[in-house]
Amino acid sequence: MQVVEVTNKIIENEFIQFPKSLYKDDLEWIAPLDEDIKSVFNAKTNNYFLSGDAIRWIVKRNNTIVGRIAAFYKKEGDQMKGGIGFFECIHDQSVANVMFDTAKKWLQSKHCNFMEGPINFGEKDKYWGLMIQGFKNPSYQENYNFPYYQILFEQYGFTKIFEQTTSEINSSDFKFERFYKLSERVFRNTQYQYKHFKMAEISRFSDDFIHIYNKAWAHRTDFIPLTKIKIESTLQSLKPIMIEEAIWFVYANNEPAGFYVNVLDVNQIFKHLNGKMNWFNKLRFLYHRHFSKINRVRGIVFGVIPQYQNLGLETGLIIKFYEAMRKSYPQFTQAELSWIGDFNPKMHSLFEALGAKTTKIHYTYRFNFTAASV
Repeated sequence: MQVVEVTNKIIENEFIQFPKSLYKDDLEWIAPLDEDIKSVFNAKTNNYFLSGDAIRWIVKRNNTIVGRIAAFYKKEGDQMKGGIGFFECIHDQSVANVMFDTAKKWLQSKHCNFMEGPINFGEKDKYWGLMIQGFKNPSYQENYNFPYYQILFEQYGFTKIFEQTTSEINSSDFKFERFYKLSERVFRNTQYQYKHFKMAEISRFSDDFIHIYNKAWAHRTDFIPLTKIKIESTLQSLKPIMIEEAIWFVYANNEPAGFYVNVLDVNQIFKHLNGKMNWFNKLRFLYHRHFSKINRVRGIVFGVIPQYQNLGLETGLIIKFYEAMRKSYPQFTQAELSWIGDFNPKMHSLFEALGAKTTKIHYTYRFNFTAASV
C-alpha cells in the first residue's frame, strides 16, 4: 500500500472525490459540498490553524484509492490535543490500520498523547463522531459512514469516550399543550423577552449570540471564545438556508440569556448536487429551495447561560420556535434537534418529555498512545 500526503490540488481532489465512488451504491449517502471540506483545511478560513495544524493522506493499493484520513492537533494550555477525521475506508482492517498508524506517528511527532476521532478540526456541531445507529437521512455536515467502520475503529483499539444522541420530533408528536402551559409562567414574567433573529439586525444579534455562547460554554476544557467576525461570517453563510423565525433568543432583565438556532435540512436539496456548488447547481439549489417539498428543519445549537438554566427558558425557546413554524411554515412537519452528549442528562430528559425520538447515535472515540508505541 502507498500512503500519499495531500500536497497539491490533484491529490486534494482525489481526497475529496474518493467517498463519491465508495458510497456510489448507498442510496442514503449524500455528498458533502466539496468546498465545505476544503475550507476545513484552509488556514485562511479556519482559525484552528492559529493554535494547531492539520495534514491529510490518501492510501492507494494497486494504483486504486482505498482510503483517506486527516490528522490534526490543537494546543490547549500545555496540552496538545490530537484528532483524526474525514476517515473513509473500504471494508479492510489492514487498510484502516495503515491509516491509523500513519496518523498516530504524525501526532506523536507533534507531542500528542492520544488521538480522538472521528472528529472535526473545528467546532463540534459538524463532522463529529462515528455513526453507530440510524443510517438514514444524514443531515448537512453530519458524519455518515458504513456500519463496518465501528469494527475498524474498535479492532484497532479505539474506545468510546462519549455518545452523541440526535433526536427528531414530528409536529404530530410534540406535546404542545402540556409544555405551553408550563411555559405560560415564563411568558407572563416581564423580566423575560423572546425575539426571533432578523438579518437586518445581524450586528446586534451577533453580539447577543457571543454573550450567550461565551458564558454558556466557558466551563468546557475545549472552550474557545467566539469573535464577532466569526459569528457574523457564520450567520451570513447560513443565509441561503435560514428562516429568521426558526432562530430564537431569550433575554432576562435585558441580558441575552439563551438561543435556539434552526436551519433548513438542506441535505434534502444537496442530494441533487453531488457535492458541487457551481453556477448551474446554485440555480438548482434556488429552485429546490423554493419549489421542492422540504419538510425538515435542523437544530444546530441550543444554549442557555448557567444562571438562567432550569427556569423554563429552554422550554420557552422551543415553544416559540414551534409556534412560528406552525403559523407561518406549516410545510415543516419534522425537526431534528441538535445532538446531545451523554454528559447532558437534563437535555435528554427534556427532549424525551417533549415527545422527541432518538434517530441517530454517534460515538466519539479515543486511542491513547503508550510509551511503548512512541
